[in-house]
Amino acid sequence: MTDARLRHGRASLALSFFVQGVTFALLVTRIPAIQDRYGISDGLLPVFLAAVPILAGVGSVVTEKVVARVRPRVVLRWAQPVVLLALLGVGAGSEVWEAAVALGAFGLAVGALDASMNMMGVSLQRAYGRSIMLGFHAAYSLGGIAGASMAWAGAHWDLSLLVSYLPVVVVLLPVALAGSRWYVEGKQEGEGQAAERGKAGPVSFRLLMPLCLVMCFAYIGDSTVSNWSAKYLQDVLGSSEQLSTVPYNVYMVTTLLGRAVGDFGVRRFGAVAVVRFGSVLAAAGFGVVAVAGGAWIGMLGFTMLGFGLCVIVPQTFAAAGRLFPGASDTAIARLNIFNYVGFLVGSPLVGALGDAWSYRGAMLVPMVLVLAMLVYAKSFGAEPARYGGGHERSRTADVG
Repeated sequence: MTDARLRHGRASLALSFFVQGVTFALLVTRIPAIQDRYGISDGLLPVFLAAVPILAGVGSVVTEKVVARVRPRVVLRWAQPVVLLALLGVGAGSEVWEAAVALGAFGLAVGALDASMNMMGVSLQRAYGRSIMLGFHAAYSLGGIAGASMAWAGAHWDLSLLVSYLPVVVVLLPVALAGSRWYVEGKQEGEGQAAERGKAGPVSFRLLMPLCLVMCFAYIGDSTVSNWSAKYLQDVLGSSEQLSTVPYNVYMVTTLLGRAVGDFGVRRFGAVAVVRFGSVLAAAGFGVVAVAGGAWIGMLGFTMLGFGLCVIVPQTFAAAGRLFPGASDTAIARLNIFNYVGFLVGSPLVGALGDAWSYRGAMLVPMVLVLAMLVYAKSFGAEPARYGGGHERSRTADVG
């Protein structure tokens, strides 16, 4: 495969990550507007919110089976338009059943999308022979910032969901379809690859489990920031309502910055060292949040969390690809399920502990879980990466 094809494939995949970041942010940041549009009660809302990650887990499992017959790039090419159209469906409906159908389609498609994007990212990283996964996730973070900004504008000018979503879908849908023409994977489909896939052994859940736990713990930490940072700053640290919106934005920006430079850290120091540093920094961030005496110290803690957690998830996918080089698609699809497990567990766990005990104490639980990732850090460098081709290998210090 030529260097030009790899570069085009890398750019097109980064575009897909960006589009997904925009799409997901537009959904989750307009949940109050969705609730109002459909008249969903406070009691029923958690059911809708839980259904999306549960169905995404189902979509990830189905993708594992589908990619045994078709390549991940085919799944990604069609899953991304479905996600965009499902978002539009959420904005266009008026009955609760329409919201349920649209959110169900969104959940199933986003599970397939997340799994196939990361399968392709790991495949391209293998072809490059050096760490590039963090760059893809940086594109996702950038998309999240853009999507959240557009959602803020829609809420600020009191635009309907349909008016907010339609221009985005009209622009991004053809862009995503056009970009899909340049999708490539690290190996071309042929006899050699078919033979390798035929010889691939089963994915050992015992070997994969440490990475699954890391993925789960990382998303518990991430969902804690997403769902509780504003409430914590306002109710516990006494900030204004306006200031309480800042920590999540700061968290997203630091996530973007950390991922933008993270690949250089992996190449220089190795994946194990980067994961250990990220775990310690994130745990320290939770500690600062828990003991903060004021809003600005609390924001310092959330800033540390962004820089610490941002490196974990991309490296976890990359490690799964290295651990099962002959069955990386299967390993990534199964690992991706624990993304949604962490998302489902994190927010209710912190909320329950906050109500029953204190929100300061509740922050110590994700702190301990993030620290526990140190125990599993060795799984990120268990064996040398068996990446082929030698593309840019002369510049490689580590291939996390």
